[in-house]
Amino acid sequence: MPEVRQLIVEQIPHLRRYARALVGDRELADDLVQDCLERAWSRMHLWRAGSNIRAWLFTILHNLHVNAARKRSTQPRLLNVDAAALPSRPTQEDALKVRDLWQAFADLPEAQRAALLLIAVEEMRYEEAAAVLDIPVGTLMSRIHRGRERLREMMARRGDNPGNRNRDNQLGRKR
Repeated sequence: MPEVRQLIVEQIPHLRRYARALVGDRELADDLVQDCLERAWSRMHLWRAGSNIRAWLFTILHNLHVNAARKRSTQPRLLNVDAAALPSRPTQEDALKVRDLWQAFADLPEAQRAALLLIAVEEMRYEEAAAVLDIPVGTLMSRIHRGRERLREMMARRGDNPGNRNRDNQLGRKR
């Protein structure tokens, strides 16, 4: 059991990053990761030794997030203006572009956002990400494509140059 514990501990930074990108708030993300780890530990008997523990943990985290989002969808949504503001260096255009990209990213549908996060940020293989989201690989690829295109459109409307050479890497495109 000590080696399984170490495998789980190694995934905590990845889980935190994914949760933070999903919920947009550090405290909520930490709560989501904590819930995920509690759920994983209490259901450790369901994990098959030798299988991909990362995909298993991400599946738990994603499902917890989806369930919480469903509960919140019936409640009025409040926006904390201070938490939504991203820090930026004065007179630095790159910070404004990053802010605009994250705002556009937050406006993506949940399914596209989750797909892009798993591929671009967590660098999962398509098969792993599809397993986490419990969808076929083709559906994942469609969501990634639609998400990239939508981000490009939103950024173009905000005045960003979509011809940026690094945009494919920023949007999770596999070369």
